[in-house]
Amino acid sequence: MRRLVRGFWGPREESVEALAGRWKATLDQVTRLLPQAALPAEWTVVRAPGTASPAAPVPSDEGSLRTALQESRAADDWSKGTGTALRLTATGAPDWTVEVSGLAGGDSEFLLQSLVIGIRSPSDTELPGPQLLAAIAEFWHPDFGDVTDDDVLDALEDEAEYRVGEPCVGRAGYLSPARAELVPADLTAPRTAVPGAGVVLDIATEGDVDTVVRTFERLRETGALRPLPRPMDRATL
Repeated sequence: MRRLVRGFWGPREESVEALAGRWKATLDQVTRLLPQAALPAEWTVVRAPGTASPAAPVPSDEGSLRTALQESRAADDWSKGTGTALRLTATGAPDWTVEVSGLAGGDSEFLLQSLVIGIRSPSDTELPGPQLLAAIAEFWHPDFGDVTDDDVLDALEDEAEYRVGEPCVGRAGYLSPARAELVPADLTAPRTAVPGAGVVLDIATEGDVDTVVRTFERLRETGALRPLPRPMDRATL
């Protein structure tokens, strides 16, 4: 089973040094929150299809991550605008694979920046989804984010006319401060404040897709899920 924990935001130009610090904090927290995955100390860079250079091991210390980001930026002439891309994967205990993909530090007016954690785990595993989403919120300060999977995304597209790239929520959702102010008082999902950021909503348990769809529609009605204006001129609503 593959589940996703995601955060998205608008233009925010950042140095490689700043991004390396965010990456290290994220990987450390992923390892801490998923002890059953037994993740190794080294991650592997996933190269783009057609890239000649082989996959390379990257220790999760800040210096190694900074080097990996510098190499990615040097290989991409468009990185200043689009953001510096890095994709790391690690295989731990049987049936466990974690992939972390980031596109960050860019100032594009049309392309969202993002950090996505993809987790493949045994089907009976209960993941700490809201805590992982809170980690993304704390370290990356996104505009919105979610804990989701293919069943949830398919239901949102089919039943609520959700379109890829629009703000949404899943079994858990993150909303930046301005979006959090638009959460209706009658929404019963438990809320956890993120230090220096917005809130994480714990919306539904595994498999409860109907509650996710209803919550998405309610938040969209109040404006909490309206897209950033295009062209984008800020990172969050």
